[in-house]
Amino acid sequence: MKLRPALIWMTLLTIGAMSVMPTRFSGVLGRQGKLTYQPTGSEGKLTGKVSFAGKIPQRYKIDTGADPVCTDASPDLYTDDVIITAGNLANVLVYVQSGDMLELYAFDAPKSEVSLAHRGCRFVPHLLGMQQAQTLKIANEDATTHNTHLRSKDNGDWNQSQPENSAPLEKKFEKPELLIPAKDNQHPWEKAYVSVFSHPFFAVSTQNGSYQISGLPPGQYTVVAWHERFGEQRSEILVGVSEQKHLDFTFKPPEN
Repeated sequence: MKLRPALIWMTLLTIGAMSVMPTRFSGVLGRQGKLTYQPTGSEGKLTGKVSFAGKIPQRYKIDTGADPVCTDASPDLYTDDVIITAGNLANVLVYVQSGDMLELYAFDAPKSEVSLAHRGCRFVPHLLGMQQAQTLKIANEDATTHNTHLRSKDNGDWNQSQPENSAPLEKKFEKPELLIPAKDNQHPWEKAYVSVFSHPFFAVSTQNGSYQISGLPPGQYTVVAWHERFGEQRSEILVGVSEQKHLDFTFKPPEN
């Protein structure tokens, strides 16, 4: 029986990936009874750019008159759900949704904290990702009282007020959960999204549209790119041994 060239190529890649699958473990089981992944030096990297094609939606000026402190701090405050610069789209969440390695292993979270701030009477950043066991530190950098309301379905509703000059609030999440809406009940124009992952393979596109996901073990993955106005795209990729893979996404205005 003759094998097609494409099948031979896929078989060789699979054998290569299996030959460098991690053989060093932490010695204890991680979350959900999985072995904790230890890097082997065979990991790859995913890079790319997110662009926008079509008529750029209009941004709207926010009325902050309900709080004079906010008016003084940000007299020209505009909606930040769509940030497009030279055709590049910011605030797109790019993440690995599924893959064999995610099923096999647990991934330790970094010990560093993740920051969210009330700055100029808006949430900064507008979109962020973090892992389970990481700490979300929420700061109030304004001369007014703020409120952070995390409307989580899987980790429980969390609602805390924060006067000016107060210490940062801290929050940890026990379960993975995508796109937890954050709002400020006292300043309803303040909105953000927090995504909690069981692994470190996620990124948010910058103002030039670029993103980067490092440390991917060789394997087959489904990658998702999500934007709050323009929806979701997905792609299947195969990451080889120490391979740097490039994957771009292009979003368009929704059809009416």
